[in-house]
Amino acid sequence: MNWVWLILVLVVAAYFVYRMLPAKGVESIRADELREMLRDKKVGVQYVDVREPGEFRQGHIDGFRNIPLGQLRNRLGELDRDKPVVVMCHSGMRSAQAARLLAKHGFSDVRNLSGGIAAWNAHRGR
Repeated sequence: MNWVWLILVLVVAAYFVYRMLPAKGVESIRADELREMLRDKKVGVQYVDVREPGEFRQGHIDGFRNIPLGQLRNRLGELDRDKPVVVMCHSGMRSAQAARLLAKHGFSDVRNLSGGIAAWNAHRGR
C-alpha cells in the first residue's frame, strides 16, 4: 500500500513540474530584459497581464493590458498570433499557464516574465 501512495505522490509531483516547464515556443525573460523592451518601445509587442482585475488595479506595468487567465482562452481573438506576446502575473505561475495556452493556439513568439510583477518591483527597487 505504501508503494501505491509513493507512486501517486510522484505522479502528482511530476504533473506540477511539467506545468511549470516552459512550452515549446515560450521564452522566459527577466525584469531587466522587459525593462529594456519597454524602454525601446518595441513595435508590435503585445503586453498582457493575466492577473485578476482587482490585482491589476492595485498596480500594473504601463503598457500592459489586463486579460485575466480565466478569460484568455475566450479572448484569444483580441491578440495577433503573428506578433510577439509578453505575459505576466504576480509570480510567474499563471503567466506560465497563459504562455503555454498561447503557444498551443499558434502564437509563435511568447515570453513569460519570470517572477512576475513581484520580480519587476524587486528589480525596480535596485
